[in-house]
Amino acid sequence: MQISKNTIVRLRLRAQIPYTEFFHIICSILSQSETSLSSTTWQMSLHRQTPSWMIVLDLANINSQSKDHKAQAPNLDPPRTHTLWVPLCFPKRAYMTRTEKRKERENGKKIGSNTGISGSCSSFSSRQRRRAVSLKVVATGSNSRSADRNGSVLMESTLMETRETSSVVEVEPKCTVGGGVQDVYGEDSATEDQLLTPWSFSVASGYTLLRDPHHNKGLAFNDKERDAHYLRGLLPPVVVSQELQVKKMMHNIRQYQVPLQKYMAMMDLQERNQKLFYKLLIDNVEELLPVVYTPTVGEACQQYGSIYMRPQGLYISLKEKGKILEVLRNWPERNIQVIVVTDGERILGLGDLGCQGMGIPVGKLSLYTALGGVRPSACLPITIDVGTNNESLLNDEFYIGLRQRRATGQEYAELLDEFMTAVKQNYGEKILVQFEDFANHNAFDLLAKYGTTHLVFNDDIQGTASVVLAGLVAALKLVGGSLSDHRFLFLGAGEAGTGIAELIALEISKKTNAPVEDTRKKIWLVDSKGLIVSSRKESLQHFKKPWAHDHEPIKELVDAINEIKPTVLIGTSGKGGQFTKEVVEAMASINERPIILALSNPTSQSECTAEEAYTWSQGRAIFASGSPFAPVKHEGKTFTPGQANNAYIFPGFGLGLIMSGAIRVHDDMLLAASEALAEQVTQENYDKGLIYPPFANIRKISAHIAAKVAAKAYELGLATRLPQPKDLVKHAESCMYSPTYRSYR
Repeated sequence: MQISKNTIVRLRLRAQIPYTEFFHIICSILSQSETSLSSTTWQMSLHRQTPSWMIVLDLANINSQSKDHKAQAPNLDPPRTHTLWVPLCFPKRAYMTRTEKRKERENGKKIGSNTGISGSCSSFSSRQRRRAVSLKVVATGSNSRSADRNGSVLMESTLMETRETSSVVEVEPKCTVGGGVQDVYGEDSATEDQLLTPWSFSVASGYTLLRDPHHNKGLAFNDKERDAHYLRGLLPPVVVSQELQVKKMMHNIRQYQVPLQKYMAMMDLQERNQKLFYKLLIDNVEELLPVVYTPTVGEACQQYGSIYMRPQGLYISLKEKGKILEVLRNWPERNIQVIVVTDGERILGLGDLGCQGMGIPVGKLSLYTALGGVRPSACLPITIDVGTNNESLLNDEFYIGLRQRRATGQEYAELLDEFMTAVKQNYGEKILVQFEDFANHNAFDLLAKYGTTHLVFNDDIQGTASVVLAGLVAALKLVGGSLSDHRFLFLGAGEAGTGIAELIALEISKKTNAPVEDTRKKIWLVDSKGLIVSSRKESLQHFKKPWAHDHEPIKELVDAINEIKPTVLIGTSGKGGQFTKEVVEAMASINERPIILALSNPTSQSECTAEEAYTWSQGRAIFASGSPFAPVKHEGKTFTPGQANNAYIFPGFGLGLIMSGAIRVHDDMLLAASEALAEQVTQENYDKGLIYPPFANIRKISAHIAAKVAAKAYELGLATRLPQPKDLVKHAESCMYSPTYRSYR
């Protein structure tokens, strides 16, 4: 870094240090550019940000004595701003609380004698406001390395000044859901209990600003911003609006015929211009949702090693065992609120994809932001790599994960336990950890083990259950009756199937005041060995045993339909084509309006297509699927299939947990989310045979779901953000991240 006249240097100190140590650091930095400190005055402004200190050094009066230039040569370097993250790890804070000040008074000590700094940050609310302090430091000596390390310090509270010569992006501080303040780029600063990233280096102007996806606006930088941030000549002269950028990107994406190409174009945009990516996704959610998530994300995971370009999350492998806390500290964002984690063993219906399952957490968290309004800087995708049993990947030269068989047993459990402990230690009690695409035997165990000690959520079990229950509640408007009047048959008894079944039984139990053991008898499950019955109980996995009812064994699905006579058929098998013509016709012969839900993803694994369901049922089926299908014309009538997509639930559900400060997930929250989603289905939707609202209104839907979930958290005493807002829907909307560009000064 070249430091010369008219240079402004920013140092952000991550913890308190003695000022003698601070002076030594400054001297070391200046010595790197061979700058003399003889009779030099440093003008500094110190800005308080939780829990860091930002120090801006105005070195305009420094006489540059570079060996490469004559002393009399004029310095033509323009003023610049440099930001350095200093690698400091000290235990004390750089401020004092009121309690600490009172104790020092009682002990007869001078206030601030232990911290080396006067002034305080007396409460949580005051820590939300940016503070500014100026320091005048006089150092003497002819060499920076021998500068007086006990220089005098004069501190006085001042308002932060905006210097004409500085090239600093500034925005007004704004409180957020996380309780921090936005820094100079508008992102939240850290919470106190977080262990911080050791160091990083960035330049807040010029070419580097265009390469920063968090702050880059491309051609939308106006003339004033281009002058202030040294962008003149680095961009074409035209200035365009964000709306025109969205229009151009959609035009470009529509030129691709292959979905994977569209996916790669979207991921490339996310790495170039984050706000434009989310603006594009929000404004065109119905068209782009299948691109950034199911079904295209499944193919992307299969090809992830070949299309991998740059890291998009954290990879924690067996190599990091014993060092997971250090790995978490390496992530640059400091105020994480949501983690989506997978071990890649059961990616959608595609099986074990190992480390290449990273596409799932990345896609899920993109939807947390676009659909639920959770800030992208608060989201962290993680893949835990314990190997893979997929032989084709182990032999693939482009595979990016560990080349070993999948670890199991104690080795696996110890790694996951260290991970969960480190997450809680680093991010606190209220960090939401969403388990994604774990194999059945691990998914249930992890949810049971950590559900009482951490804020955890399994979308495959709980999210799927909630969205399916919402569709069934909405379908009652079309078929009549209540849930307790219906009989349910599942094809598939894994995470999704048993999770949905349990939530349906719980809902019926609450509505009828009947024991859940009795309501389960209305629900039957078929697995790979046939109908789950009591005679098989000894050989069943523990999560299947509650569904083993008294009945003769039945092998074939169609025979089970004819025997059980269900009104609702739900597919979670992960195998395509299981709902044959014979199966659909059997459902149609029993019910005037059979409810058929083919939920397996991606599209290739769906139990049947929308066209098959409508055609084989003579247009009488109420159909929804996990992956999207186009409208179907049958006998002159157009049928619009619904999509039972988890994206209806988990973004709003997560937002509700965050804005209430919930510390645990309760089943009643899932029921509340289902009810909120069902309430958003309009009569116009019912007239089209839909049991889910259109995705075009997803942010409004998510706000209502978040409000219901937050209200339930307050009711159950699990919320920590007090007092409770009067209007939770408006509060949810106000908390949502907006991808519109900000003006940089």
